[in-house]
Amino acid sequence: MSRELDMAVALFPGQGAYRPGALKDYWENGDRAVRSTFEEVDAVAKELSGGGASATVFQPSPPSPAALLESAPDTLQLAVFATAVATHRLLAERGAAPSVHLGHSLGEIAALTCAGAWDLADATAILCERISVLREHDHSGGAMLALGCDSERAGRIVGLIGDPDLVLAVDNGRQSVVSGRAEAIGTAEGIAAQLGITHTRLRSPHPFHHPLLENARGVLAERIASFTTRPLTVPVYSPILGRFYRDSDDLARLLALHLVTPVEFGPAVSALHAAGARVFVETGAGQALSSLVEQALPGTLVLAPLAGRDEEAGLAAAAAALRSPTARITAPAAMTPAVEPAASEVATEAGATTAPAPTRDDLSARVRALYAEAMEYPEEVFTDDVQLEADLGVDSVKQTELLSRLGDRFGLGLPPAGLRVADYDTFGKVVDFVAAGATDGAATGSAAGR
Repeated sequence: MSRELDMAVALFPGQGAYRPGALKDYWENGDRAVRSTFEEVDAVAKELSGGGASATVFQPSPPSPAALLESAPDTLQLAVFATAVATHRLLAERGAAPSVHLGHSLGEIAALTCAGAWDLADATAILCERISVLREHDHSGGAMLALGCDSERAGRIVGLIGDPDLVLAVDNGRQSVVSGRAEAIGTAEGIAAQLGITHTRLRSPHPFHHPLLENARGVLAERIASFTTRPLTVPVYSPILGRFYRDSDDLARLLALHLVTPVEFGPAVSALHAAGARVFVETGAGQALSSLVEQALPGTLVLAPLAGRDEEAGLAAAAAALRSPTARITAPAAMTPAVEPAASEVATEAGATTAPAPTRDDLSARVRALYAEAMEYPEEVFTDDVQLEADLGVDSVKQTELLSRLGDRFGLGLPPAGLRVADYDTFGKVVDFVAAGATDGAATGSAAGR
């Protein structure tokens, strides 16, 4: 692929992205981007929760991650968020212009903020509400465990244990994370040790991406519903939703849904790479995400500007990579499907009308593959007459998510007014829905033009 078609991705890390001393020199030297970011975060956090981040993370001897999690987990989350936003601002001052933002769990708030969804004050308030709701409504005593294996093997461990309180919470590619109650996590640790799989308890105050947080999810959605969102200035891809965010999205509902929905970071990186991403820069402290990308995509340019001793050199190199010619994309049409389109579906560059409509059988096969992957069922169960909820347990929330993925995959645009998920209760009806949209699109031009 030519350099001119490459995309550059800014990675926004989550919970564990704290590195003692990160950006400390910039703070002490009065750097405008770092000072203004942390001071604004501090002001909002102090008003809403009585806390802040800068006094802790920029003290002469900053605490270790373990100490900060033990003594001030709320401060840890504020620090991760503020560091990511400040790093993005430092890179922007040096000319960086990412093509896409990709956040990991908590990092999605920073990714959306830096793409213009909210101003920094509102974003900090949303984070404070998230912290407060979890503190008030999570009494599960749950934990998270990182496993040095892919999601398939981690899923087998979860299945072997057979505890409904243990779920596969994160697919990072070659690393997975399970989430659940402490007893089930302990059992998973024992099995991993027996199998020779590396494993680490994560520094996490809650069992994120787990149904144990369902009560917190509902309360959080209500509390942040009043925050006004703005159109995104940069496409943001969500590894939780498996698609780009849209300006029409209800971000309050989706951010709350994050608490109970798995993160598929590995598949997201693969999808963006397939779409042309060749540069990945960690916009935050450390190199947790950049290490995962390096493992998954050897040879890809991956940078972590705040992972070394010379942060200025790291920022300069990262900004230079993010200044390189990149494909400016608009979600969702520019997102290349994970499965290469058939030749009959490729429209001409000028958007000509020469591409014939795909057949229903072709569409059915592609929809079946997507549903089978998302639900982890064999493809053969998805017959036209199978009842999605009654037979396969696909509830309305999951069905809504899957229909959104189909819209992105087939370039169907926004759902029609009045669409009811309940109307598409069988797999055959879903295929017919896609076929109607794909046929209409073929008559009017390429998917990229819709």
